[in-house]
Amino acid sequence: MSSDTERPVTVRTSERGAATRGALLEAAKEIFVTSGFAEAGVTEVVARAGASVGSLYHHFSGKADLYLTLFEEFQKRQTQRTRQAVQTARAAGETDPMPVFLAAARAYLEGCLAERDLAALFLRGDAPPGFEVIMRDRLRQWARRTAALFEHEDALVVVVTGALAAVVQEVTLSEDPEAARKMTEDALLIIGQIRHP
Repeated sequence: MSSDTERPVTVRTSERGAATRGALLEAAKEIFVTSGFAEAGVTEVVARAGASVGSLYHHFSGKADLYLTLFEEFQKRQTQRTRQAVQTARAAGETDPMPVFLAAARAYLEGCLAERDLAALFLRGDAPPGFEVIMRDRLRQWARRTAALFEHEDALVVVVTGALAAVVQEVTLSEDPEAARKMTEDALLIIGQIRHP
């Protein structure tokens, strides 16, 4: 058999595998959001995805791996949003770190609002063991990136990252999307005045 004949089979298999993986993640997200991580079952995820238990364990090591993959993919999208906002602000000629920070903060908060069920899932505390360590590590990474914007202003970095972390929690867990949007705008305005009242 020629390699030309084998390639389409490999591509179809890879596409099918990617589709199964995506279906498993989507099913896990729906179940985790509605039932919580602790109450969710692997068999429920597999049934909703229309997959087999074997396919789940082919792609993931278990329920915790599904949760952590959802978190990592959400964080990648959030990173893309914030990087794009920073690049746009800088391309527009912005050199003051506070407006650049606020552009990134707005993008992050808008991502939380756009994916509010998923963002809220990660803040509720119903997570795999050790997830709080991952969250703390992400907050430290975020503080380091913010510190790169505000050179030699360590206290300011602590204040703005702490304030924004609290806003993220309140906006994401708010029952009222319009109130969450208003809180986003008000909070960004207040945070922006911390450095230059």
